[in-house]
Amino acid sequence: MPSIYQLKSRFQSILRPLCTLMARSGITANQVTLIAMLGSILMGVWLYLQSDSRLPWLVLPLFLLLRMALNAIDGMLAREFNQQSALGGILNEVGDVVSDAAIYLPFCLVSTQPAWVILAVFLACLTEFMGVLGPSLGAARRYDGPMGKSDRAFVYGGFALLLGFFPAIAVWTSALFAITAGLMLWTCLNRAKGILANQS
Repeated sequence: MPSIYQLKSRFQSILRPLCTLMARSGITANQVTLIAMLGSILMGVWLYLQSDSRLPWLVLPLFLLLRMALNAIDGMLAREFNQQSALGGILNEVGDVVSDAAIYLPFCLVSTQPAWVILAVFLACLTEFMGVLGPSLGAARRYDGPMGKSDRAFVYGGFALLLGFFPAIAVWTSALFAITAGLMLWTCLNRAKGILANQS
């Protein structure tokens, strides 16, 4: 199933010079992972405290792009500069789940039916769980779409941008999260199928 994740290699090529510079400066993959997670928490707190202001919603798409860049960089630092570790793997997977929850739960404050937002955040966590389940069952880490981490950032970031310019579209928040919740359930099924196919 197509996913924005498939563009990752091109994104990494753009970031590689910066990644090399960071490695030479002594910055580690784990430090980048922690910065991305802490930044996400702070972004979420800002959205929570000022959900009625346009500025944090306008900043969110830029932050999500930065977060994707940091996620790509920590992976490159780990793989290409011999920084892979068990701790790094834990921080990477936990950081993704914590960051998603911190950034997307504040959408509850502009939604007419917050339960859809909560369900979508739960399913976002479940998609990541399904992804990491692969290696424990003898398969590869799964990144199947249609609503993986990068896809969520694109959809929710785009909606946040529109929300910043046109606050009245907040009435569509519940519908958006209901649709993406369905797509994330589909994503979980696709990842499960991928794991099972790898074992046959």
